[in-house]
Amino acid sequence: MQARHSDPIERLRSNFIDYRQRWPAQAEETALFLELLDDSENPFERARLAGHFTASAWLISADGQRLLLTHHRKLDRWLQLGGHADGDTDLQRVALKEAEEESGLTDLSVEAGIFDLDRHWIPEHKNVPGHWHYDVRYVVRARGQEAFVISDESNALEWRDIEDLFRDPSLDPSIHRMAEKWSQRAT
Repeated sequence: MQARHSDPIERLRSNFIDYRQRWPAQAEETALFLELLDDSENPFERARLAGHFTASAWLISADGQRLLLTHHRKLDRWLQLGGHADGDTDLQRVALKEAEEESGLTDLSVEAGIFDLDRHWIPEHKNVPGHWHYDVRYVVRARGQEAFVISDESNALEWRDIEDLFRDPSLDPSIHRMAEKWSQRAT
Protein backbone atom coordinates (compact mmCIF):
# COMPACT_ATOMS: atom_id res chain seq x y z
CA MET A 1 0.00 0.00 0.00
CA GLN A 2 1.38 3.39 -0.98
CA ALA A 3 1.81 6.04 1.69
CA ARG A 4 0.00 9.34 1.20
CA HIS A 5 2.27 12.38 0.98
CA SER A 6 1.26 15.98 0.35
CA ASP A 7 4.76 16.84 -0.91
CA PRO A 8 5.07 15.67 -4.55
CA ILE A 9 8.78 14.87 -4.17
CA GLU A 10 8.21 12.66 -1.12
CA ARG A 11 5.24 11.02 -2.87
CA LEU A 12 7.49 10.36 -5.87
CA ARG A 13 10.19 8.91 -3.61
CA SER A 14 7.61 6.62 -2.00
CA ASN A 15 6.33 5.61 -5.44
CA PHE A 16 9.88 4.78 -6.60
CA ILE A 17 10.37 2.56 -3.54
CA ASP A 18 7.00 0.89 -4.14
CA TYR A 19 7.90 0.37 -7.82
CA ARG A 20 11.23 -1.23 -6.88
CA GLN A 21 9.39 -3.69 -4.63
CA ARG A 22 6.86 -4.57 -7.35
CA TRP A 23 9.47 -4.84 -10.15
CA PRO A 24 12.73 -6.11 -8.54
CA ALA A 25 14.22 -6.81 -11.99
CA GLN A 26 14.37 -3.03 -12.45
CA ALA A 27 15.93 -2.34 -9.02
CA GLU A 28 19.19 -0.97 -10.46
CA GLU A 29 17.36 1.38 -12.80
CA THR A 30 15.05 2.49 -9.99
CA ALA A 31 18.12 3.33 -7.88
CA LEU A 32 19.22 5.75 -10.63
CA PHE A 33 15.82 7.50 -10.42
CA LEU A 34 16.11 7.80 -6.64
CA GLU A 35 19.66 9.15 -7.01
CA LEU A 36 18.47 11.77 -9.51
CA LEU A 37 15.63 12.78 -7.19
CA ASP A 38 18.23 13.68 -4.54
CA ASP A 39 20.48 15.64 -6.92
CA SER A 40 21.16 19.22 -5.80
CA GLU A 41 20.70 20.51 -9.37
CA ASN A 42 16.96 20.61 -10.15
CA PRO A 43 16.21 17.32 -11.98
CA PHE A 44 12.75 18.58 -13.01
CA GLU A 45 14.18 21.19 -15.41
CA ARG A 46 15.13 20.30 -18.97
CA ALA A 47 18.12 22.65 -18.70
CA ARG A 48 19.81 20.00 -16.51
CA LEU A 49 21.61 18.32 -19.40
CA ALA A 50 23.21 15.61 -17.26
CA GLY A 51 19.68 14.15 -17.24
CA HIS A 52 16.22 15.16 -16.11
CA PHE A 53 12.78 13.79 -15.34
CA THR A 54 10.10 13.39 -17.97
CA ALA A 55 6.65 11.85 -17.63
CA SER A 56 4.69 9.66 -20.01
CA ALA A 57 1.19 8.27 -20.35
CA TRP A 58 0.29 4.66 -21.10
CA LEU A 59 -2.92 6.08 -22.60
CA ILE A 60 -5.43 3.26 -22.82
CA SER A 61 -8.98 3.06 -24.07
CA ALA A 62 -11.83 2.82 -21.58
CA ASP A 63 -12.01 -0.95 -22.10
CA GLY A 64 -8.24 -1.34 -21.55
CA GLN A 65 -7.73 -3.10 -24.90
CA ARG A 66 -6.09 -0.33 -26.97
CA LEU A 67 -3.19 2.07 -26.53
CA LEU A 68 -2.83 5.50 -28.13
CA LEU A 69 0.63 5.86 -29.66
CA THR A 70 2.26 8.88 -31.26
CA HIS A 71 4.65 8.85 -34.18
CA HIS A 72 7.05 11.31 -32.55
CA ARG A 73 8.12 14.08 -34.92
CA LYS A 74 11.67 14.62 -33.53
CA LEU A 75 12.51 10.97 -32.80
CA ASP A 76 10.70 9.50 -35.86
CA ARG A 77 9.40 6.53 -33.83
CA TRP A 78 6.12 5.23 -32.44
CA LEU A 79 6.06 5.97 -28.70
CA GLN A 80 3.72 6.67 -25.82
CA LEU A 81 2.66 10.28 -25.22
CA GLY A 82 4.72 12.33 -22.79
CA GLY A 83 7.14 15.14 -22.23
CA HIS A 84 9.28 17.28 -19.97
CA ALA A 85 8.38 18.17 -16.40
CA ASP A 86 9.45 21.80 -16.99
CA GLY A 87 9.79 22.42 -13.26
CA ASP A 88 6.65 20.56 -12.14
CA THR A 89 7.53 18.06 -9.41
CA ASP A 90 4.17 16.26 -9.70
CA LEU A 91 5.03 13.85 -12.52
CA GLN A 92 1.61 12.21 -12.36
CA ARG A 93 0.09 15.59 -13.24
CA VAL A 94 2.71 16.09 -15.97
CA ALA A 95 1.78 12.75 -17.58
CA LEU A 96 -1.91 13.69 -17.60
CA LYS A 97 -1.20 17.18 -18.99
CA GLU A 98 1.03 15.78 -21.74
CA ALA A 99 -1.60 13.18 -22.68
CA GLU A 100 -4.25 15.89 -22.97
CA GLU A 101 -2.02 18.29 -24.91
CA GLU A 102 -0.67 15.69 -27.34
CA SER A 103 -3.97 13.88 -27.99
CA GLY A 104 -6.63 16.58 -27.70
CA LEU A 105 -8.59 14.18 -25.47
CA THR A 106 -10.20 15.80 -22.44
CA ASP A 107 -11.99 13.13 -20.41
CA LEU A 108 -8.88 11.38 -19.09
CA SER A 109 -8.01 9.99 -15.67
CA VAL A 110 -4.59 9.06 -14.34
CA GLU A 111 -3.99 6.18 -11.96
CA ALA A 112 -1.94 6.64 -8.81
CA GLY A 113 1.40 4.89 -8.69
CA ILE A 114 4.11 4.39 -11.27
CA PHE A 115 3.40 2.00 -14.12
CA ASP A 116 6.90 1.91 -15.62
CA LEU A 117 10.32 3.55 -15.44
CA ASP A 118 12.65 3.97 -18.37
CA ARG A 119 16.00 5.77 -18.56
CA HIS A 120 16.89 6.41 -22.19
CA TRP A 121 19.32 8.49 -24.20
CA ILE A 122 18.01 11.36 -26.31
CA PRO A 123 20.34 12.18 -29.21
CA GLU A 124 21.54 15.70 -29.98
CA HIS A 125 18.85 17.77 -31.70
CA LYS A 126 19.49 21.23 -33.12
CA ASN A 127 21.46 23.07 -30.40
CA VAL A 128 20.57 20.71 -27.54
CA PRO A 129 23.28 18.15 -26.76
CA GLY A 130 22.42 14.51 -26.19
CA HIS A 131 21.17 13.77 -22.68
CA TRP A 132 19.35 11.25 -20.48
CA HIS A 133 15.60 11.21 -19.94
CA TYR A 134 14.43 9.60 -16.72
CA ASP A 135 10.91 8.82 -17.85
CA VAL A 136 8.27 8.09 -15.21
CA ARG A 137 5.23 6.45 -16.80
CA TYR A 138 1.65 6.39 -15.56
CA VAL A 139 -1.52 4.66 -16.69
CA VAL A 140 -3.93 7.21 -18.16
CA ARG A 141 -7.38 6.06 -19.21
CA ALA A 142 -9.64 7.63 -21.82
CA ARG A 143 -13.09 7.70 -20.26
CA GLY A 144 -15.07 9.45 -22.98
CA GLN A 145 -14.76 10.01 -26.70
CA GLU A 146 -11.57 8.75 -28.38
CA ALA A 147 -11.36 11.07 -31.39
CA PHE A 148 -7.86 12.53 -31.05
CA VAL A 149 -6.26 15.65 -32.51
CA ILE A 150 -2.70 15.43 -33.80
CA SER A 151 -0.45 18.05 -32.18
CA ASP A 152 2.61 19.65 -33.76
CA GLU A 153 4.80 17.20 -31.79
CA SER A 154 3.48 14.22 -33.75
CA ASN A 155 3.48 13.01 -37.32
CA ALA A 156 0.50 10.79 -36.48
CA LEU A 157 -1.50 9.26 -33.64
CA GLU A 158 -3.03 5.81 -33.69
CA TRP A 159 -5.06 3.57 -31.39
CA ARG A 160 -3.38 0.14 -31.42
CA ASP A 161 -4.62 -3.13 -29.95
CA ILE A 162 -2.31 -3.91 -27.06
CA GLU A 163 -2.09 -7.57 -28.05
CA ASP A 164 -0.84 -6.51 -31.51
CA LEU A 165 2.06 -4.58 -30.00
CA PHE A 166 3.87 -7.85 -29.24
CA ARG A 167 3.98 -8.66 -32.97
CA ASP A 168 5.55 -5.35 -33.99
CA PRO A 169 9.36 -5.64 -33.76
CA SER A 170 9.82 -2.00 -34.83
CA LEU A 171 8.46 -0.70 -31.53
CA ASP A 172 10.74 0.43 -28.73
CA PRO A 173 11.52 -2.44 -26.31
CA SER A 174 9.99 -0.41 -23.49
CA ILE A 175 6.62 -0.49 -25.31
CA HIS A 176 6.86 -4.28 -25.36
CA ARG A 177 7.78 -4.29 -21.64
CA MET A 178 4.78 -2.09 -20.79
CA ALA A 179 2.47 -4.22 -22.94
CA GLU A 180 3.66 -7.26 -20.99
CA LYS A 181 3.06 -5.48 -17.69
CA TRP A 182 -0.42 -4.48 -18.85
CA SER A 183 -1.22 -8.02 -19.96
CA GLN A 184 -0.04 -9.44 -16.61
CA ARG A 185 -2.17 -6.91 -14.80
CA ALA A 186 -5.26 -7.78 -16.85
CA THR A 187 -5.04 -11.51 -16.01
